[in-house]
Amino acid sequence: MKHVMTIIVDPTAPSPEDISYSDLIDFADSYIEICAGKVRSVATLSKDEASDIFFSISQEGLDRLHAILIERNYTSRCDWFIQPDSEGRKKRLLIADMDSTMIQVECIDELADFAGIRDRVEAITEAAMRGELDFDQALTERVALLKGMDTDVLQQCFDERVKYTRGARSLVRTMAREGAITALVSGGFTFFTARVSEWLGFEINKANFLGEQDGQLSGEVVGEIVNAETKREMLEELATNNGIEHADIMAVGDGANDIPMIMAAGIGAAFHAKPKAAEAADFAINHGDLSALLFMQGYQRTDFEPDQ
Repeated sequence: MKHVMTIIVDPTAPSPEDISYSDLIDFADSYIEICAGKVRSVATLSKDEASDIFFSISQEGLDRLHAILIERNYTSRCDWFIQPDSEGRKKRLLIADMDSTMIQVECIDELADFAGIRDRVEAITEAAMRGELDFDQALTERVALLKGMDTDVLQQCFDERVKYTRGARSLVRTMAREGAITALVSGGFTFFTARVSEWLGFEINKANFLGEQDGQLSGEVVGEIVNAETKREMLEELATNNGIEHADIMAVGDGANDIPMIMAAGIGAAFHAKPKAAEAADFAINHGDLSALLFMQGYQRTDFEPDQ
């Protein structure tokens, strides 16, 4: 069987053991050979950052290769992903979470900070993202704590606190340029997804509506809550309506409420994720940024749309 292994490092991070990128490639080559595989070629996607190793191997050898890579802690320095070597690597649908994925913060925690209740809200958020609390109940509880906050704070929070994740704009705009449908679906709030999706280049965005009354937050979510099942249903609806096969879908998120869409995608990716989400994913990005999702589709760095 023909496969490709994509190896990605964060070029800005120092090597903890003074291991060069070329060393990592050599290690991977040797592991493949140990498992009775044959390296056919190596393609550089970005110098000292990302490469594809094309190889042939049996299913038994592939299973052993995965075990060796984990056993020898190969992941301590890089992110890697093995997939069949096929022409379908470039995906036709990208569906992504927003908070702690496309942006670096949880917006509801930042709003709570303005209200002086960050610790209380942040603890609920963390437990919900780990899958320890019912998402709908946790969201309802946290939004209720924001009752009476001036709606002007929403814009202040966006301007002062929202920071985009490195590689996010390149990921979305490069895939869109190549014809992929891009959708941002969040258990957060439309005030933020509308602004984030516009700058990043998402075609579609969906999130929860914060209730407002007399210039203040009402402490309620208006309408049906966007939760884990909503994310999965949106993925399936977009795929069905556009004739997109399961293998052509990529989903990325970080928390427990992203698991259904991660598992429903052809490639489900966990980004610096909570343990349950990482366990459910096909590909866990633990070191690099979101450009890893372009590299694993075979894009070269020179193919990327600008990130800023």
